[in-house]
Amino acid sequence: MKYEAVTWRRDKVVMLDQRRLPTEEIYVKCDGPGEVAEAIRNMTIRGAPAIGVAAAMGIALGAMKLRVKSVGRFKEEFEGICRMMMETRPTAANLSWAVQRMETVVRGHEGEGLDELRRFLKSEAMAIREMDIEVNRRIGHNGKRYIRNGSAILTHCNAGALATAGYGTALGVIRAAHEEGKDLEVYACETRPRFQGARLTAWELDKEGIPVTLITDGMSGYLMSKGVIHMVIVGADRISANGDVANKIGTYSLAILAKAHGIPFYVAAPLSTFDLSLGTGDEIPIEERDSREVTHPFGTQIAPEGVRVWNPAFDVTPQQYVTAIITERGVAQEPFEASLRDLFS
Repeated sequence: MKYEAVTWRRDKVVMLDQRRLPTEEIYVKCDGPGEVAEAIRNMTIRGAPAIGVAAAMGIALGAMKLRVKSVGRFKEEFEGICRMMMETRPTAANLSWAVQRMETVVRGHEGEGLDELRRFLKSEAMAIREMDIEVNRRIGHNGKRYIRNGSAILTHCNAGALATAGYGTALGVIRAAHEEGKDLEVYACETRPRFQGARLTAWELDKEGIPVTLITDGMSGYLMSKGVIHMVIVGADRISANGDVANKIGTYSLAILAKAHGIPFYVAAPLSTFDLSLGTGDEIPIEERDSREVTHPFGTQIAPEGVRVWNPAFDVTPQQYVTAIITERGVAQEPFEASLRDLFS
């Protein structure tokens, strides 16, 4: 794997511009926290774990750029940077998790000088990135046993190395099974309206030699009815305490189709994606995005001018449609409330 979704180079946050894939591999260099926040907002970088890593790096970069003389003033400005990151995208739990970790660094080093605070924050951001890669590998290890030799796997959106600091969650499970030598085929939904499956998942799997077939979103039920699909694996942006899963719009439909056809539906996500303060998925905030993503994909108008559009970026899959949730600490299954408590204990 020779590409990186987000990294730190020469005191800049560097991201692979995922808006330009699959035709161009262009890296964007962010010199300040505002540029990082805008890159998250405009989806230069996307995927819940990758957003969290980028936000942490953006905060560390902001701390380095602050030209203040007192710790008190530093903390005031630092809090503003954290708020800016938190306001970029509302659904991904990893974003708030990463911001809170950076805030904890400052609170945990009361009495330190400005240089020390900056050093601790940069170190924490780098640790979050490295931890994400290791966590993804553990998720892959814990989930690969569910993939049998000869499996055909349906996935939705992109939950691979592009959506994380490296390796991936849902695609991490697939990648681990492939590395073990299992024969498998991935069916990637195109994932409208931003086509992350077509542009990103197909690109990523093809680049690594993992067999992939691209399908339109509406083909999934037909393929299931013909016995083509053996299992579904997706990532997640936020998971509530009862096991309800928020993921890219269209996931809920796939879960219902899988249930109707007796196909297991797996979610792969790190513990940082869980929000145990929310009892159910009804409480998960759902981001709504610009209508032009629907009416003007890639800048080309495909709908009547002025037509009304509803463009939620995510939906929530109730836990009764989820076979298991694969994490770095183990696998949660029904009853999810109890098994999730065990994972977090």
